[in-house]
Amino acid sequence: MTVALMWEARAAEGRGEELLAWARAQRFDAAPLRREHFRAPQDRVLVITWWDATYDAELPELPDPAPELVTRAVHRWRFEPVDAG
Repeated sequence: MTVALMWEARAAEGRGEELLAWARAQRFDAAPLRREHFRAPQDRVLVITWWDATYDAELPELPDPAPELVTRAVHRWRFEPVDAG
């Protein structure tokens, strides 16, 4: 089974590139199957990682960045694939 973890944060004004660089520099003890980074207006950064694991498995997640780097708490979601059938 595959599970996707999503991590999203909104950078403090003008610090979007810094938040993106911070997120890209974070490492996990184990490597995910796939990892992608996205950015959006209002200096938002999204990281999606895919893992070969069950939905409720204990998996490494990106930590919270320094409080001065973001405008609000980080949002985290966990998803499982759905058959397109």
